[in-house]
Amino acid sequence: MLVIKGGKVYTGKEVLDNVDILIEDGKILEIKKDIEVKDAKVIDAKDKIVWPGIVDAHSHIGGFGTDMEEQDLNEMTNNATPEVESFYAIDTESKTFKRVIKSGITTSAIAPGSGNVVGGLVCAVKSHGKTIEDMCIKNPIALKMALGGNPKGVYGKRNQMPMTRMGIAQVIRETLIKGKQYMEKKELAKDNPEKMPEYNQGLENVEKVLKKEIPLKVHGEQFDMLTIIKIAKEFNVDFTLDHAWGASDFYDDIINSGCKGVIYGPIGVPLLPGECGKIDIYSVIELDKNGVLCALMTDGPILSPDTLMVQAGEVIRFGADEETVVKMLTINPATIMGVEDRVGSLEVGKDGDVVIFDKMPLKETNAKVLYTIVNGDIVYKA
Repeated sequence: MLVIKGGKVYTGKEVLDNVDILIEDGKILEIKKDIEVKDAKVIDAKDKIVWPGIVDAHSHIGGFGTDMEEQDLNEMTNNATPEVESFYAIDTESKTFKRVIKSGITTSAIAPGSGNVVGGLVCAVKSHGKTIEDMCIKNPIALKMALGGNPKGVYGKRNQMPMTRMGIAQVIRETLIKGKQYMEKKELAKDNPEKMPEYNQGLENVEKVLKKEIPLKVHGEQFDMLTIIKIAKEFNVDFTLDHAWGASDFYDDIINSGCKGVIYGPIGVPLLPGECGKIDIYSVIELDKNGVLCALMTDGPILSPDTLMVQAGEVIRFGADEETVVKMLTINPATIMGVEDRVGSLEVGKDGDVVIFDKMPLKETNAKVLYTIVNGDIVYKA
């Protein structure tokens, strides 16, 4: 058992002063004042800031090495590979997991890269555990897709589709059409096994999207976002907008699109005209005010996990309040990922994932992570 005593607790839904948190068998058992438990390990959090473990809604840790030297999350042999899963690419011994733990990140959405238009399935993974089976808390959570320069850059050099944005849109539509036809054949043949179409793992995964069991997780920026908004409406599927640089040019389109979330960032990438050229992180404030679930990302290991807090500080600088931004790092990404029943807020019954800071990190640039706790285990201590 573990008791965290006397901290200022941001639960992800409210702020509680001078309360204790009791964690037992990996779950939060109580949150209240003056918890006393015999033989429990105690962390003194008096005058400290206590958050839910940070949730990173867009990452590639464990699959791109430490410095992008490996590409195990980019199966760049076909422009559409819905059959592959990030789950099988994750090296749980990677140093990138140690990096995120030190930054207070306890859960990440680990996605295929954006080399393909259709990249494969995404899973939600804890930052600490013995094996990937132990660390993965939900698989799949989405089907990755990518618009813009990345798939163009891979396939255009080969004189293959997609060389253009037109080609990208067509690859997406063809993938969804094939999935829809596959579903229809299965439905027609349900009483006659002999008429069932040949099993296709990729189209089985696309079927999950068409049935709204999982959303599309779409790498996109600038006017590319309008492409997926149009296609998602055509096929009546759920989607998230990931990166979303330039979102402030399309507020009405995004707000009215029904998207399941905007996962913004990171803001430290090279500026590429037409792709990453408009860094408007303030857009998440306006989108949040209009009911769009917003989160921030690291895109790790492309950028250091510490940059997540820098980005959050920028949102504060543009006028957002602390509680709203804490939610963008905790309960919002957890909800977008469909794992809010386990992580993203400090509530009785949820996983004992907690990060303790010496001061408020959104406003103090020298704030430090003192403890990172995953499933009730102290996995990092400053």
